[in-house]
Amino acid sequence: MGMRDKKRNQKRVLARRTAAPRSGEGKDFLPLEGGSRKKIRKVQEPEEPENTATVVYVGHIPHGFYEDQMQGFFKQFGDIKRLRIARNRKTGKSKHYGFIEFESPVTAKIVADEMNNYLLFEHTLQVSLVQPEKVHPKLWKGVRRGFIPIDRVAIERKRHNKDKTVEEHKKMVEGILKRDEKCRKRIKAAGIDYECPTLLGTIRPSAKKIKFDEA
Repeated sequence: MGMRDKKRNQKRVLARRTAAPRSGEGKDFLPLEGGSRKKIRKVQEPEEPENTATVVYVGHIPHGFYEDQMQGFFKQFGDIKRLRIARNRKTGKSKHYGFIEFESPVTAKIVADEMNNYLLFEHTLQVSLVQPEKVHPKLWKGVRRGFIPIDRVAIERKRHNKDKTVEEHKKMVEGILKRDEKCRKRIKAAGIDYECPTLLGTIRPSAKKIKFDEA
């Protein structure tokens, strides 16, 4: 085989390699312009729903940080529509959580993002948005007039001092007599020689009805 034949064979081998690449080669490369193109689908990220919540929950409220203080502190973010702190019905003391309603949902979102885990008077505030469907219908009931604690002492004093009817007086006296009888039995069972004083005015006579003759 001469030099010419060797050169011819080399040209044929090179021509075969360039014309038909081996299996598995070229799969990691994109086709050049003019070649077969595959459509590449773009994965669209889901868009965040538009925020419509204007109510913010505030938890871990420190002692002394009440309605006036919260109004003055949170109004720096925007206009406040309503504000309420949960309180005990009997004592009126704070339960250390409350709700704030802002005029704009953008303001409420900023407050929830910036004030969550905020350290205030050694208390870490817990702030989050409350969606409109989760707001209780009676949340803002009576918020305009403020919290008025119930005076239980005055109610009990009025009930105790009111004029009793004959039936109520009779029932009260019967209870006193029963307790007195039990006390006498315990003293006698203990072997104590003691003469208990008698109770006076036990039963009040009922009022008499006076009928007048018609003239």
